[in-house]
Amino acid sequence: MTRTFLLARALCLLTSLSLLAPSPSFAEATGTPLPPPSLQPETCSVEGLMDSIRRGLQSKSPAYRRYLRELLKESAVTLPEEQLRAAFERETEPLMVEHLAAALAAKTDRGESVATLQLVGKRASQDADPAVRAAATRALRRTSAEEHTGDLYSRLVRDASPEVRMEAATNLIEDNQFVYAGFHGPASDTAVAAAAASSDSKVTARILGNISTAAISKESAEQLHTLLRGDDAEVRAAAAKALGGVPAPEMSRARQTLVALYRDESDVGVRTSILQSLARLGFASAVPELRGLRNVDPRLVPEVDAWIRALSTGLQEWSLILREKQRLQQAR
Repeated sequence: MTRTFLLARALCLLTSLSLLAPSPSFAEATGTPLPPPSLQPETCSVEGLMDSIRRGLQSKSPAYRRYLRELLKESAVTLPEEQLRAAFERETEPLMVEHLAAALAAKTDRGESVATLQLVGKRASQDADPAVRAAATRALRRTSAEEHTGDLYSRLVRDASPEVRMEAATNLIEDNQFVYAGFHGPASDTAVAAAAASSDSKVTARILGNISTAAISKESAEQLHTLLRGDDAEVRAAAAKALGGVPAPEMSRARQTLVALYRDESDVGVRTSILQSLARLGFASAVPELRGLRNVDPRLVPEVDAWIRALSTGLQEWSLILREKQRLQQAR
């Protein structure tokens, strides 16, 4: 038996026992000892599971509440899809919506109907209650939603609710890191497209500042160049940082753009991001570029010098270079 099947049966059994066993208060009142529960064969029902989980979610233990969510997701593979969908569509309590949506997403990720996942995406983008939209969006995190829901994220980052927009940004970041390990081009392109589509500068900056761009397309790289010319300094800084990780065919243009931008830019935060990206794009070969920029902004001379010293060590792994640069700064 698989772990999934065992967990599902365990939850069904617990539900059955809770429904069949006499209440302790009745036994105490009558002085009658509790008889063993009568086990009866039954099919695990969505309604029974949901009632048990609804009661369990009143627990003050975050760990127990997380356990219930995971147990429902594991149980979903054994439950009738139509019943799960119906329960999801009639549910209005945001936390329960999130749990049911996560269960439906789990079914899709295990090879069942893609239409089920699209149902969750529809509610995430169209439900009248922003709390429900946010809950359904959270349920799509670390799933295959990006592959099956079209331009959903480009719509979610334009949602009227700031909470929904930020939940969508978090999904894109965590999918990029934990589902695709930063090396799946279509997922990275989806994240860049959503960042560019958003009119919320904090959402755009958060996405671009936290995703890998190692596998983005030429079109996505072009979007990053466009965002570098925006009015918001936070967005420009994030776009500059994102350009530091572009694929090899885009590196030369990125270096040229960033050097020119550094000379014209006045914001210290944007210039700091540019220096980091130049270092990442060129490693030791970026030292001449950095020396050429050293006196452009006296405020950042120590920053430039730290990068030059870190790159001059000859380290060939970016994480090691970054750590060495941080060590040099702390030692000042």
